[in-house]
Formats: sequence, C-alpha cells, structure tokens
Amino acid sequence: MAKAFGGTFTALYVRTPDSDQMGKEDCRRLQQHIRMAEQAGADISTIYGDDIPQQIAEFARISGITKIVLGRSSVHRRHFWSGPSLTEKLTMTAPNLDIYIIPDASAENGYGSGRKLFTRALLPSVRDLLITAGILSCITLIGFFFLQLDFARYNIIMLYMLGVLFTALCTSGYTCGVLGSIASVALYNFFLTEPRLTFHAYDPGYQVTFALMLTSAIITCTLTTRLKDHAKMSAQAAFRTKILFDTNQLLQRAKSEEEILSQTASQLMKLLNRSLIVYPEQNGDLGSEQIFWVDGKTVQNIFSAPEERDAANWTFANKKRSGAGTDSYPDAKGLYLALRTGGGVFGVIGIDLSEKPLDAFENSVLLSILGEGALAIENRRNALEKEQAALQARNEELRANLLRTISHDLRTPLTSISGNASNLLSNGETLDTETRNKICTDIFDDAQWLIGLVENLLSITRIEDGRMNLQISPQLMDEMIEEALHHVNRKSCEHTITTQYGDEILLVNVDARLIMQVVVNLVDNAVKYTPVGSVIQISAYRKDHQVVVDVADNGPGIPDRAKAQVFEMFYTGQSRIADSHRSLGLGLPLCRAILTAHGGTLTLRDNVPNGSVFSFALPQSEVNIHE
Repeated sequence: MAKAFGGTFTALYVRTPDSDQMGKEDCRRLQQHIRMAEQAGADISTIYGDDIPQQIAEFARISGITKIVLGRSSVHRRHFWSGPSLTEKLTMTAPNLDIYIIPDASAENGYGSGRKLFTRALLPSVRDLLITAGILSCITLIGFFFLQLDFARYNIIMLYMLGVLFTALCTSGYTCGVLGSIASVALYNFFLTEPRLTFHAYDPGYQVTFALMLTSAIITCTLTTRLKDHAKMSAQAAFRTKILFDTNQLLQRAKSEEEILSQTASQLMKLLNRSLIVYPEQNGDLGSEQIFWVDGKTVQNIFSAPEERDAANWTFANKKRSGAGTDSYPDAKGLYLALRTGGGVFGVIGIDLSEKPLDAFENSVLLSILGEGALAIENRRNALEKEQAALQARNEELRANLLRTISHDLRTPLTSISGNASNLLSNGETLDTETRNKICTDIFDDAQWLIGLVENLLSITRIEDGRMNLQISPQLMDEMIEEALHHVNRKSCEHTITTQYGDEILLVNVDARLIMQVVVNLVDNAVKYTPVGSVIQISAYRKDHQVVVDVADNGPGIPDRAKAQVFEMFYTGQSRIADSHRSLGLGLPLCRAILTAHGGTLTLRDNVPNGSVFSFALPQSEVNIHE
C-alpha cells in the first residue's frame, strides 16, 4: 500500500505502563512483528502512553499519516456497557484517517486502554506490604495524637489520604494503594471513631464519610500510580534520547574507525546494560574481536563458543541479523547485527542475550545507534577518499605545472646555447675577440642557470622524499655568507651587495653546503626581482638564542596579496624585472624546506621605506673552548 500510494511505511509501537508485564509469548510475537516490518523496509517508531487510540491518532496527526492498517479480530462489544473497541475508539478520535482492518482471529480482545486497574500482578511483594503497614501504623498513631489535641475529624481524614498518597508513591502497582485505601477507612473506623475498637459508628453520617473517604483514596492512589508510571517512562525516554544525542556528538569527534566502533559499542552498552563484542571489517573479512564487559567485570565469556563466531560471519556475509531470537543460529547466546549502510558492511556487533531478550524500544534505539556508527565510518572513508583525490589532483597539478614551466622557460636558455654554439661553429673565424667572449659568456651563464635549476630540483626532491642526508657540523655564519657570495648570479655585479655582522661569534650546527645554497637563492632572488643599481644588504645577528640572517633589498617590494604565495612551488609572481622570466619558482620553497630540516624558519616582511626582507633563523650553537 505504501508503494502504491507513494508514501512512507511506519510500524508504530505504543509502549504502555503495563508493557513490562507482557508474557514471553507476547514479547516473542512483538519481536517477530518488528523484524517483519524491518524486512519490509518500515521505519520503526515507539511512543509512550496509556491511551493507545489517542496516542495513535496524535502520532498520525504530527507525522502527516493518512492511512492506518490494523490487524484486529472481528469481535465486537459483548454487552452494551462494554467499552468501545480499539477500532471504534480510533475512528471516533481520528475521523479523517483511512483505517484498514485486517482480520486476525488470534488477536486478543483487550487492547489496554489504560483505564483498567488490575492488568498487573495482584499479589504485592512482601516489601510493599511492610511499607504499606508501616505507613498506616504511623498515620494511626498520629491520628491518636490529633484526637488528644482535639483536632477536627476532617484533619484526621486528610491525614489518612496523605498516607494513601505515600503508599502509592513508595510501592509498585495498584494493589497496595487500593489495600491501603480500604485499610485506612477500616483503621479510622476501628480506632478513631466512637465507639472505639469496633467497626460500628454512632453517627449515621459516618457511612457516607467512609464511602467518600474510600472513593477519594482509591482515585488518589490510581492517579498517583499512573503519574509515577508516566514519570518512569519519561525518564527512560529522556535517558535513551540523551544516549542518542551523546552518540552523535562522540562519533563526530572520533578520529579513526577504531574509535568510532569503540564509541558505538560503549554507547550501546550504556543503553542496554549488556556485554558486547565487536568484529571490525578488515580487508573484506571480519578482523579480531574486541569485547566490552558491563561495569568492566569479566564474567563467563559467552562469545567464545564456535557458533558465536559462525553467527557473526553469517551476519557479515548476508547483511542480516543472526543468533539468539532469530532463525539463523538460534542456539547462539548473542544477537549479531551488521554495522552497515548502502556502501557496505563495516563490522558486526554482538549483544549478550543470555539473560533476557531486547524489548521493542531498546531494539529501535539500538538500530538508530548502529546506523549512526555505520554512517560515521562511511563519512570518514569518504573524507579520506576525498583527501586522497585532492592530494592526487594537487600532485597532478604540480606535475603539469612543472612540465609546462620547464617546456616553456627552459626553451629560452637552451635555444640561446644552441644558437650561440652554432654561431661560433659557423662564423667563429670571422668574429672578433670581444664578440666571441660575449657569446661564450652567454653560453656559460645559460649553462650555469640550467645547472642551478637541476640542483634545486634534485635538492627539493630529496628533502621532500626524506632522502637528504644532512652533514651537520659547527659553522660560523659570517664565513658561510662570505663563501656563498662567491657563487651568486654573475648579474649581481650590477647591484650593490653589503654585509653587516655583529661583534659576537655566530655559531650554528648546520650542513654548510645547504645553508650556503639558501643564501645564494635568497641573494639571486633579490637580484632577479630588483632593478639594476639596487642595494642588497645581508646582516647576521643573535636574537633569543637564535642566529638570524636578513637579506634586504630596496626594490619595488612584494604586494600583500602575493606574500602568502611566494613560498609555493612554481610561483614566480607577475614581475618581469631583470631575469624573472627565467625563474621556475623553486628557490624559496627549497630554502624553506632546507631550513625546516635544520629546525629553522623563513619569513618575509616589508623593508622600510621600500623593498622586502627575507629573514631566516637557526638555533644558536654553544661555543666550546678546549684548553
């Protein structure tokens, strides 16, 4: 019908205060019907209340339900004073609903309208009887005291009403409350009315008083017991709602699949107060199990039997529940359910059912928590796949940029080398000495640029792959800077390069060759991106147990929007000053990688009044003096 009308299919269970008193056969039939509804694709919903027709009608109104299917017998009222049937009451409560009745000869006649007092066991416990007797004894003693003080009779009657109220609050069920109501009338008549110690009364009005007192006491007891039942059900619903809310929060904070499974099992253990076993999925099969014991106490391991593992494997393979209470492996002590979504099965969770089966509401909340856990694992796997896809796309982008940049920017020096070499071979004898020297210088510069490019590519590849072996030794920073200046770009002669050192000894434990490469790259970078005649100042000093080196220029500077990108590979900015068209954007990323490997940092800031300052800091080394 749901498919034909294009609607949703919901199986509704109304849990009444008397649901705990259901027999084993009724519990079995209820679980069977719930599983049947699940297999048919129904959403299982559980609500609380004692008036079943009213609860069904209210649920239908809130959920927008228009059609209700009931399985009922064809039995109608037997007497004119009998109460209306479930169908009649539901029709009167919700006249706008379409109600379909499926004949069911095995259905019971009563439907628990919530108006019956004695649907529970009539025999109270010894504890409840002692509590009732104690309360009524105390009330009677207080009544004697009130008589001595010449209090009005209605005060003593109200005192007994209060005793009935306490009895209903402190005992379970209706029996003790009703017995207390009758006993309170009898005690009041026997001990506190004239003649004393008899059940006779001189005043004829006492008969009416006794009747009203008994009726009021029974009504008070009934209402109190019903409110207590509702409070208990509300507390259970609030606890289970909190479990669901906490589960959602915990699963969102989980960092791994193992943590997700652990949190899911812990929340189920809080909800059900039963031991659990978890089998995670590993490489398309069930992995090693993890058992969660109630209160951390290890009792008899019911999950160690061979049929328990067999039931778990069957659940994993068939994506259906198995074990206790099912048709598959019914001899198992645990109930096994798959942690799954449409994307697959992520594990199997087994629940200890050796003591008692699950009730209907526990079953629905259990399925909700399992669904939350499976969805969390699926979301995490999807997130990891997205991260891997993004990383792969980033690598592909870097590879494409590298190939595109190399094919574009290497063509210029290679063409220059090839052309100049061809010119020397063809016209070498006719060229004057100055021209030949100029051509050879250009070939040398282009070759040196290519060599530097290859060195940078090899260095940054080795560092990022973790294959760079650092040759650490104590080095003087000023000596490394002076040596590096001998290897800077030949065009540096068109700029003014100055150095400034303090009087202190600046000693660091570094790989001198790599740190010199950092200085060379920073100075070459300043030469490429500043006009001819610019001033480049290199200064080294100590600051907070670190040796700091600044490479400052007075060029045009770097725009704020580009500062966050200058340390990215293949970023060359928009400037076309000097030789910038021949930069692959590898120098600064290489410098940062080298300094990071040494435990240092590389930063960029504006120079005053104009220009840029690239600054790197390395941990200072202590000077050891050996006599």
